[in-house]
Amino acid sequence: FAGVVYDYDQEGVHRAGSGWEQCISIPLVQPDMWELLQQWDNLLEEFSLEEAWLPHRYQEQQHNCFTFALAFVNRVRQGQGQEPLSKAQFTESFLLPHTREASRYLTLHQQLAHRDIYIVPLAEQEQEQ
Repeated sequence: FAGVVYDYDQEGVHRAGSGWEQCISIPLVQPDMWELLQQWDNLLEEFSLEEAWLPHRYQEQQHNCFTFALAFVNRVRQGQGQEPLSKAQFTESFLLPHTREASRYLTLHQQLAHRDIYIVPLAEQEQEQ
């Protein structure tokens, strides 16, 4: 994926185009929601400039990057007339399924790597088929 990652810590909101290559990308918008996808960057930029995300408001346990992500998702949901998600609902619906899947792939990769098996990435042409 190409794009910019927003994160929030004790120094405030950061935007980075690199350095997140080892992260898990979790789709939050259905592909058929073209209008929202077009607005997403502007909504996120505006949201990140709000007073709630100033550096002095950061609290490691209660007002952190997770809070930032959940608050943004809930802002988008509100704009669509949907109910907000709780921390537990957000974790169960969006985070856990993807982290479980990533864990399975990492475990498989580690097992294969210790069995003298060489993993070769497919050429671009083969991946498109």
